[in-house]
Amino acid sequence: MNAGQLLAPEESTPLGRSRADVLDMLRAADGPLGVREVAQRMGLHPNTARFHLEALVEAGLAVRETEDRQTPGRPRIGYRAAPDGPGGRRRYRLLAEMLTSMIAGTMPEPGGATEEAGRQWGAYLAEQPPPYQQPSAAEAVSRLAAIMEGLGFAPQAEAADDGRQFLLNLRQCPFREVAERHRDVICSLHLGLMRGALHRMRAPVTADRLDPLVEPSLCIARLTASEGPGAREPAAAEAQ
Repeated sequence: MNAGQLLAPEESTPLGRSRADVLDMLRAADGPLGVREVAQRMGLHPNTARFHLEALVEAGLAVRETEDRQTPGRPRIGYRAAPDGPGGRRRYRLLAEMLTSMIAGTMPEPGGATEEAGRQWGAYLAEQPPPYQQPSAAEAVSRLAAIMEGLGFAPQAEAADDGRQFLLNLRQCPFREVAERHRDVICSLHLGLMRGALHRMRAPVTADRLDPLVEPSLCIARLTASEGPGAREPAAAEAQ
């Protein structure tokens, strides 16, 4: 990978359908929108809405505003689309390459560390069901697909005839160029993200493994439904 590839402007990278829809909403709004407003209008979990809003801020496509208030209490934070104009190009792909290479080169077990980080983020992005409730396997896979869709993976879920085996075809990895060089780091992160989300949902489904880049634009997550609630997960990532 040459320097020109690393420094490709982030503006050329697709936002993903959900994030682009959030940006369109901000552009159409009369004023700043809060996280809960965006979540309600988009049908998203508030944490997922906040994730998209903060990503748009980091990309220079939105700005964060703190509302002045005369009454006691935490001030409301709103988001609005950034005005058109040169805001400086972001170099997040270069940053991702730097950080990923550091993790791969300095940590004794980089895959395990990034899987745990993925679990934490997956739990943050997923919505926990009410007490004593549990989604069915099919519902959990659908909710997981929605999370991955929001992150830009363009997922497609498939169920086997036995109703226990599922494939989640991820047709657009947002980090493909970095993953091609550091699969252990990036793919373990994504596997951990799915495992963390499923655990947060109390899903009767385990993410067994992630087969990365079986085609140039396709990774396959293999999921298994348990026969009862509380299926145990493998102790370590099996991403290659």
